[in-house]
Amino acid sequence: MKKAFAPYSNFRVGAALLAADGSVFAGCNVENASFPAGSCAERNALGAAILAGQQEFTELVVVTEADTPTPPCGICRQALVEFAPSLAVTSFGALGTSAAWSLTELLPSPFTGQSLKHA
Repeated sequence: MKKAFAPYSNFRVGAALLAADGSVFAGCNVENASFPAGSCAERNALGAAILAGQQEFTELVVVTEADTPTPPCGICRQALVEFAPSLAVTSFGALGTSAAWSLTELLPSPFTGQSLKHA
């Protein structure tokens, strides 16, 4: 989270993605003056993991400076479900509070590869 580049929102986010083999991949949010060009910590961690050859994940931890724990955004949920539909997600807020969900709870009806199949 401390390495996040968030000069526009001042909402810094850090994420750590745990692979099935126990390796951990970190990410932070990176904003851009052209707002859609920015990227979230969760997807940056996922990209680092994929680059390292990992495709199976068990847990995601998100840390923000918000008072209350913040779940991943919708785009990150969709990106993560491709690899780990039942991923455990834990978020920590600045006040030390935490919340936990499964990715299935956060994205109950995902668009998946099965959605692309013809009859």
